[in-house]
Amino acid sequence: MPCFKQPNHLQSLLVLQWPLTYLALFWIVQPLFVCLLFTSLWPLPALYFVWYFLDWKTPERGGRRSAWVRNWSVWTHMRDYFPITILKTKDLSPEHNYLMGVHPHGILTFGAFCNFCTEATGFSKIFPGITPHLATLSWFFKIPLIREYIMAKGVCSVSEPTIDYLLSHGPGNLVGIVVGGVAEALQSVPNTTTLLLRKHKGFVRIALQRGAHLVPTFTFGENEVYDQVLFHKDSRTYKFQSYFRRTFGFYFCIFYGRGFSRDSNGLLPYPLPIVTVVGEPLPLPKIENPSQEMVDKYHTLYMDALCKLFDQHKTQHGCSETQKLIFL
Repeated sequence: MPCFKQPNHLQSLLVLQWPLTYLALFWIVQPLFVCLLFTSLWPLPALYFVWYFLDWKTPERGGRRSAWVRNWSVWTHMRDYFPITILKTKDLSPEHNYLMGVHPHGILTFGAFCNFCTEATGFSKIFPGITPHLATLSWFFKIPLIREYIMAKGVCSVSEPTIDYLLSHGPGNLVGIVVGGVAEALQSVPNTTTLLLRKHKGFVRIALQRGAHLVPTFTFGENEVYDQVLFHKDSRTYKFQSYFRRTFGFYFCIFYGRGFSRDSNGLLPYPLPIVTVVGEPLPLPKIENPSQEMVDKYHTLYMDALCKLFDQHKTQHGCSETQKLIFL
């Protein structure tokens, strides 16, 4: 078990509430809300569902962020649990739009969430004039109530129409994409730096189409906060994980961390430092129909920039001098 500081119980509870809130909204609050249709309070859910269907395009247009939600004190407690920090290496000019690669995925992507979906680490002060959006699975925005909660934090759909809309408006919009996607979660084990990037080039193509600057980032410590049980590709468990991913859009990972006491196991992440390093933006020309050769060129430049960023900061954040990024 990793050696770590002992967070207070409030910090532990508020870190645990983040994933549990989504489960509660889906399995408890949403069914109860539907049940109100059969009570004297039926106008409340009825009006919401009418509005829900009228509002269906909002997630494709950047959502509906709330400064109030992004500044909740719960996020500062979550930040301090690890702690989570963001490190700027270069300024981002508000005169441009940006497409940011988020690496690695990790199990629950604590670093990207805290840094780009809340103001706990001071994003708006570090990058003034930049409006961050973190893209996630599109089907989340089809779930009543949950869609409102995630949009309030600046989360947007990872669909191409959504990203295209944000990058064609602005300037000053920044869209973060976890390029490795949910498949990279299975690579998220401590002391590994394996990224699913070599064949993922769609983000480069859309950046070229909109003339957005590419921004590499790497979050040190993201893979270290949980241990994961991995299974052989021929095993029944792995086949079930693959089936689950095809059905629901993400992998059913079996992972564990610490419990509420120091020497116990549980679902709390290990309170180890998480540092998101934001690299220098890579300017791209605006090409309406970029050729595959052009996409390959800038994809290679992006991978080189990401490797350079990692190598410059790895020894300060727990990696050895010989550690390298591995692209699959």
